Amino acid sequence: MGRLFGTDGARGVAITELTCETAMKIGKAATLVLAKDCDHRPKILIGKDTRISGDILEAALCAGICSVGADVVKLGVIPTPAVAMLVKKYNADAGVMISASHNSVEFNGIKLFAGTGFKLPDDVENEIEKLVLDKPEEMDKQLSEGTEVGRITYCKDAEWDYIRHVMKTVDIDLKGIKVCLDCANGSASVCAERIFKGLGASVVMINSEPDGTNINKECGSTHMEALKKAVVDNKCSVGLAFDGDADRCLAVDENGELIDGDKLLAIFSKFMKAQKTLNNNCCVVTVMSNLGFFKFAKAEGIVTATTKVGDRYVLEEMLKGGYNIGGEQSGHIILLDHANTGDGEMTGAMFLQIMAKTGKKASELASCMESYPQVLINVKITADKKGKWDKVPEITDAIKMYEEKLGGEGRILVRESGTEPLVRVMIEGKKTGLITDYAHRIAELIEKM
Repeated sequence: MGRLFGTDGARGVAITELTCETAMKIGKAATLVLAKDCDHRPKILIGKDTRISGDILEAALCAGICSVGADVVKLGVIPTPAVAMLVKKYNADAGVMISASHNSVEFNGIKLFAGTGFKLPDDVENEIEKLVLDKPEEMDKQLSEGTEVGRITYCKDAEWDYIRHVMKTVDIDLKGIKVCLDCANGSASVCAERIFKGLGASVVMINSEPDGTNINKECGSTHMEALKKAVVDNKCSVGLAFDGDADRCLAVDENGELIDGDKLLAIFSKFMKAQKTLNNNCCVVTVMSNLGFFKFAKAEGIVTATTKVGDRYVLEEMLKGGYNIGGEQSGHIILLDHANTGDGEMTGAMFLQIMAKTGKKASELASCMESYPQVLINVKITADKKGKWDKVPEITDAIKMYEEKLGGEGRILVRESGTEPLVRVMIEGKKTGLITDYAHRIAELIEKM
């Protein structure tokens, strides 16, 4: 991770940490770096989720971008994957999404996309970061004036262009499937209902009335209780939960049981293998994927490639190996035949398509993989302790000791979050009580550091 960009863009408490000044500088720097080889006036797309701070940061970004001679096309409230798709469709030179994804409302973030629709590699982010943090005066030398400053316009077709794009990935009528959609009071609120009704499903909507302050508040993919209850109460076939910017999707079966990202990847890769569309017979996952997924893959004869946590690393591995599916337990799933980044609504549509084509219930499809019990404890750390906890012998020795006790029937993963000031302690194993005890002991050592 860099000083400004984490695993998924720049992120912090809006206005006080991720300031308007920083947003303006990012706008300038991103334009100068991403459009430096342009032989035309650069065009940058900007989308946002429903956070109250989105408008303020959008204004700052627009000012920065236009001040160095690029035009801005505002897309309004829209999912992150829509920005990635529309950058390419509209022949833009870059795209920006203002969102802190699954984080609570006080946070916001800035995600950048190249003209190809892909997130930026580390070296390009580092180049932008150096301009923002180390050489702001270099940007000021390239300010435009007079008629050279950029213009700001609004695209009224963005939502429908994205909706049609997702719908085109499904080639079967979803009539007979009743789906409950939890939009997290975020970006999915503007398009999810139209997508799934348009595909023929019967739709029940919850948490789809954003007011600027309720994004991810006890709803969406990080709070599944409301969806579980709604699916059972409304006798739905399945439920889908998105996060604030709709690049994640988790599901709930007809009994109200969770189907996480690992199980969705298992369902998808098994179906794709049967259809002979699983490139190189491989699914890309991260080190956080459940042990149960690896056992499923071995039993099904599916190869796994494993990366660091972060959908950008999953994508890098997919591109390197020529693979077409990969993702994370959190619900970031990349279907590279159709999208360049994780797309929650496309993931949900794919799941319903498999239900329709196989005639199986959601619970039947999910039974292809058995999840190992997993305990995850998030330990808050201060800025001065970042990058230091794994240098403390008391902590590293304890992790090693507990790993040896688990043997081949479990594993321990302790890592710093790339998006929040947390150390995540994750342990898997067959005995829930035992792994819970181990996790708390490790977490306590980190807290005392």
